[in-house]
Amino acid sequence: MLPDKKRVLLWVYIVLACSLLRGIFFIQHINAPLQLDAFQSQQGAGNIAVNTGLDGYSIVIEPGTTFTGLINRLAAEGILEHPFDVRLYGRFSGLASSIKAGDYLLTAGMTPRMLLEKLVKGDVIIYQVVLLEGWTLAQALAAIQSHPMITSTLEAGSPEQLRQQLQELLQTDKYPEGFIFPDTYNFSRGTTDRDLLLRAANTMQKVLAEEWQGRDVGLPYSGPYEALIMASIIEKETGLASEREQIAGVFVRRLQQRIRLQTDPTVIYGLGESYDGDLTRTDLRTATPYNTYMNNGLTPTPIALPGREAISASLHPDQSDTLYFVARGDGSHYFSSTLEEHQQAVRQYQLGISE
Repeated sequence: MLPDKKRVLLWVYIVLACSLLRGIFFIQHINAPLQLDAFQSQQGAGNIAVNTGLDGYSIVIEPGTTFTGLINRLAAEGILEHPFDVRLYGRFSGLASSIKAGDYLLTAGMTPRMLLEKLVKGDVIIYQVVLLEGWTLAQALAAIQSHPMITSTLEAGSPEQLRQQLQELLQTDKYPEGFIFPDTYNFSRGTTDRDLLLRAANTMQKVLAEEWQGRDVGLPYSGPYEALIMASIIEKETGLASEREQIAGVFVRRLQQRIRLQTDPTVIYGLGESYDGDLTRTDLRTATPYNTYMNNGLTPTPIALPGREAISASLHPDQSDTLYFVARGDGSHYFSSTLEEHQQAVRQYQLGISE
């Protein structure tokens, strides 16, 4: 038998060797790639991870989720092979108590340690919703509320109820058409339709204030709101970006000379759901507050969401003498200074009569 001292040393060596070996395994386990391939073959309803189409899988960490509960769920689905070591690492590192709720992307090669660091940083998946120039507020709201990662809080009751909710939200006594800025908005899970509308409204106020500050002198607007109305009309009339200032110039000069704007998009907006896609002479004679063939001046509200370029054009119109324009049929317009020239252009481009 070995002397007591040697036996103790042997046991010490054995314990050290086992500890060293366990430590090596521990490091390997928390740095081993997550088993996403194995998960892919058993994906189904109720699983914690979902194929996102973003080159990976998303996991949803709900508010109140515990670290232990999360690790157990990942292990149950085969994503984690060594949950004990991951729990141990989380506890000893102090990171376990700092995970944040949200959607997280799991990608090929990601390790448990990398995942835990992502959860602590709150490095959540960022989603996007695109609001296009020329859309109406109703179209923009529909795009926002139809996004699966946005929580809808505005009630889809009667149009009047929705109007009141939007007026209260955006703090206006007018129907807030044109009040939100068309752009691409990034957001994370849990964002509400109210959150996005407020962001877009604040962006519009900022852009409008910036553009208004550098406006040309002598414009026929009583304030920024009328410039916003004009910008929305320009947005709907513009086929080519290069023509924005020309179109703005025509409308500004018509206002200054007290000539009706006579622009089809305003009539169409006033017709609402009764418009069937074909603007008729009867439509042009239908009385609405937005019929600029029958009413003088600007429309009561914007008719669409104008972008920065349209707002800029409304405040920096071209300085020519044109008062008319007609579509050529290729997206561009022919601009005229006299009614006679305009009528000739209408015959050529609208009626196909060559002279």
